[in-house]
Amino acid sequence: MRDFHLPGRSSVLAENGMCATSHPLAAQAALEILKNGGNAMDAAIAGAVLLGICEPQMTGIGGDCFVLFSPAGSDEIKSMNGSGTAPSSANADNLRAQGLTSIPLNSPHAVTIPGAVDAFCKLSNDWGKLGIDTILQPAIHYAEHGVPIAERVSFDLAELTDNLNPSGREFYLPWGRAPKVGELFSHIGQVKVLKDIARRGRDGFYTGEVAEDMVNSLQKLGGLHTIGDFTDMEAFYTDPISGSFSKFELFEHPPNGQGATAILLANILQNFPISSMDPFGFERTHIETEATKLAYDARNRLVSDPRVFDATSKMTSDQLAADLANKISMNRVIDDVSAIAEEVHKDTIYITVVDKDRMSVSLIYSIFHGFGSGIASEKFGVLFQNRGAGFNLVPGHFNEYGPNKRPMHTIIPAIVKEKGLIKMPFGVMGGQYQATGHARILSNIYDFGMEIQTALDAPRSFFENGSLRIERGYSERTVQKLSSLGHSIDQEIGPIGGAQAIKINENGVLEGASDPRKDGSAIGY
Repeated sequence: MRDFHLPGRSSVLAENGMCATSHPLAAQAALEILKNGGNAMDAAIAGAVLLGICEPQMTGIGGDCFVLFSPAGSDEIKSMNGSGTAPSSANADNLRAQGLTSIPLNSPHAVTIPGAVDAFCKLSNDWGKLGIDTILQPAIHYAEHGVPIAERVSFDLAELTDNLNPSGREFYLPWGRAPKVGELFSHIGQVKVLKDIARRGRDGFYTGEVAEDMVNSLQKLGGLHTIGDFTDMEAFYTDPISGSFSKFELFEHPPNGQGATAILLANILQNFPISSMDPFGFERTHIETEATKLAYDARNRLVSDPRVFDATSKMTSDQLAADLANKISMNRVIDDVSAIAEEVHKDTIYITVVDKDRMSVSLIYSIFHGFGSGIASEKFGVLFQNRGAGFNLVPGHFNEYGPNKRPMHTIIPAIVKEKGLIKMPFGVMGGQYQATGHARILSNIYDFGMEIQTALDAPRSFFENGSLRIERGYSERTVQKLSSLGHSIDQEIGPIGGAQAIKINENGVLEGASDPRKDGSAIGY
């Protein structure tokens, strides 16, 4: 039980259904879908698409998604890859000839074909009850009538306005400036697009005037995208990957997502007596930091489009984890790990829903960087992701930019099983932090016995770009010891990540938690 003398929130308990996500209006919309006869898949899609209006800097229909889910009454976990590809004419040699060593974040070359809409339509048709037309109505309503800008959204937007091109500023900054808390944001262009999808399914997005608007807007900026690239976009089902630990089994989305990195990191930590340590002390923080460096280095070398190279078996092997664990010393800092090459990326939304029939959905949905590429289509204001910046331009690399390839993705939904039973769909937002966040939250729960809301509330640290970022919740003594060992400390940072979780208790009661670093909530009935 949490300390009621201290600020915080309790987990939310309910029996019939629950949603946890980063904005209360999206959580409420998802719950209403459940109450009106929809299932967890209907509710998760409805809430996710609405989040593109509530938090447009984080996500939108110009982005990608990954989904893990378990059908009603089943403990089988299924996986949907809703990530898009580079254009069919993509060519790394041409970019290297321009003097580029990486793909610029705000370039049309960073724009991969959006995959989320096709995934949502497939999942709705195959697993939903209400139909895509019904579950898009909350998003259509708020896109037309407006969403009050939440406090965290206002904070983020103030830092990201320079990322938008002129069309982007027209659609996403109608005030001519960053919005203030409580001001209404609407998106009439999106109303038209969402109504087309509601009426025509995926064809309302990937063909016709919406697709023409997207292609024309990108080509004007030098993009290689064609109508055929959009028409051919297809999300697909795949098999989740997993790692078994002493008390739980962790299921993740396979590559091209970085889920294998979370499994590798958790495996490395299994080689240390973490549960005997202070959860916010020097030892645990140091080991987690060093393990993160090693696991992410492996990710950067190995994870790519699995059609090029499938890194799953290597990344999830106990031997690799043991070999990397042996490189960690309590007396020194590792400084010879290859630098993380991918761009810093922080902007993602996560939603999880469990319904009365115990269908569980773990869905993550993103446009990558803040406001994605910053490029919005001219007519309808579809904001494009910049997932192509996740490629590299290293000749012969598994993750080299190329035609019809999917880049390495940072977004990863997760589901935990205990004793073979679905126990907890959860996810962590925060770009590169996500894999570390999965390992940290699970360790908080299983090593230290924290309740799920406490596990999400707890302070975080993360090694990124040569510095150990530490939230202010750590003691000064811990920070000093880490600094003395050689860690380069950065506490002049924003909050690290965000997370949502729903735990299915043995008596059938649902327990939901939502990260205080966001404006969201868990809500049930």
